[in-house]
Order: sequence, then C-alpha cells, then structure tokens
Amino acid sequence: MVWERNNKEYYLVGGFHRMQAIQGIRKANPGYFDRVDVRIVTGDPDEIKALNLKLNSDRVDTKITDYFQTVIYLNNANWPKGRIADFFDKSISWIEDIIRYAPLTTDLMREKLANGDISWSRAKTILRKALKAPAGNEKEIIQHELTQPTRSVAKPLPIQKTIKHLSKSLNSEPKRTFKVNTQDIYSLLITLQGKNASEEDIIRVKNAFPILWDKKQD
Repeated sequence: MVWERNNKEYYLVGGFHRMQAIQGIRKANPGYFDRVDVRIVTGDPDEIKALNLKLNSDRVDTKITDYFQTVIYLNNANWPKGRIADFFDKSISWIEDIIRYAPLTTDLMREKLANGDISWSRAKTILRKALKAPAGNEKEIIQHELTQPTRSVAKPLPIQKTIKHLSKSLNSEPKRTFKVNTQDIYSLLITLQGKNASEEDIIRVKNAFPILWDKKQD
C-alpha cells in the first residue's frame, strides 16, 4: 500500500515486510518481481499516520504501547475521540485511557508493558495512585510500584512460537490427542489472536493444550 502525497510522489505505508522480502528475492534472482501491484491511498498526513498503525495493528503481536504515540498525536490533531476509536476498532473508553495515562508512563513502565511484564490494567492502577500523590512524587510512586513483585501470569501465545511447539509435538508424539470442549477451542482462538484474551482464557488454554507453552511459564 502506497500513499500518493503529491502527483506521482509515492511513499510506502503498508507491506514493509513483503517489500523487504521482494527486494531480497530480486537481489538473489534478477528479473523476479519486476512488477509489484500496489494499492494507492490518498489523505492528509494525520490519516496516513493512523492508517499505518491500523495496518500494523492487524499483527497478533501488536502491543498497547504501539498505539500511544499515534493516538495522542491524533488527539492533538483535533480528531474526535469517537473517530479515533472507530478507526482502530476500539472503544472510546480505551482511547480515553491512552490519552489520559500514556503521557504519564515512564520509560521503565513502557518497557514492561511492551514485554508483557505488566498488564495495561495494572499500569493504570499504578498511574491512578501516582496522580493522587503529592505533586513532585509521581515518578517515585511509579518506580516503587514497578519494583513490587507481581503474580506471574501466562502471556498470550505468539503464533510463530505456537507453530514451533506444535511441530515439535508432531515429531515426538504424532498420535497424541487432547480432550477439549467448545469453550477450550474458543479460548484458544482468542488467545492466539492476542488482543482480547482474558486471564481466564489463557489459563483454560494452558490447561487444555499444555504443549503450546514454554515450561518456564508453568
């Protein structure tokens, strides 16, 4: 997908990995992919910036921190919260939480959120506590809360790692079977999607399909 900023002036906004792969193939096989079909989009820079994140958000490994900069940018560009929410297929309250709390997050908190070490719900709880602290003590409160031990919770399943685990199981135990119900399968799909998986879903999948998880997560 390319953006026509001006007449005959194009910028790639979607398909970066595919383009990188095509360039690699071209280098190894001259003459391959001499032509690549694209979809041309138009719009102002704000819309293109949002579109780029929307395309990236279709990946299963998108983190909430990936939304911070763009959501705040669009809010500052006077996009109504409802428009931002509709664009990203999110609720208005989800957008409002980012606008309110994301600017307060520290580098360490953003790192922990991106790595899945803390949940967005936990981060918001910490930030609410920081907002109630005397002025000037916010960062100290956040730092203290982040150093407190938290209960370990299994993380949603990355699709590539899941395929890897299944491949190993097929090689070692090709006839292994699992006794599951419809709810187990539903929770598996939600957990693989990685966006709306609840702790209950993750625990259910971990119990129903133990081979999909690293032993260190048990």
